[in-house]
Amino acid sequence: MDPLTAGVELAQTVITRIWPDKSQAEAAQLAAAVAIVQGQLDTNRAEAASPSAFTSGWRPAIGWVCAAALAGQYVARPLLQWAGIMTGHAWPVLPGIDNNLWELMLGMLGLGGLRSLEKIKGAA
Repeated sequence: MDPLTAGVELAQTVITRIWPDKSQAEAAQLAAAVAIVQGQLDTNRAEAASPSAFTSGWRPAIGWVCAAALAGQYVARPLLQWAGIMTGHAWPVLPGIDNNLWELMLGMLGLGGLRSLEKIKGAA
């Protein structure tokens, strides 16, 4: 290898480290995200195929608890408040559930930001 070729290769290495190619970096990030999602999908398939209720039944159980909590928060609670007002009972304000319930539900339904980010970037 001659000194000129070695100097050019060194310069290219320095340039790519200072100013990396954005498309390669984005492709690497997308590949890493796809690998994570694929791993989660494989885990989900294995859990769903399990005959054990403790392995395959936890997602539906959490889903039903989440649905019951949402129904209580946005249907039963306002109806009880309204019924108290209409019957003349001065009920105290019933406690509500914070926004963590929505985060749990959206995460379980797969409506998180990762897929939205993929759509924005144009991934299929």
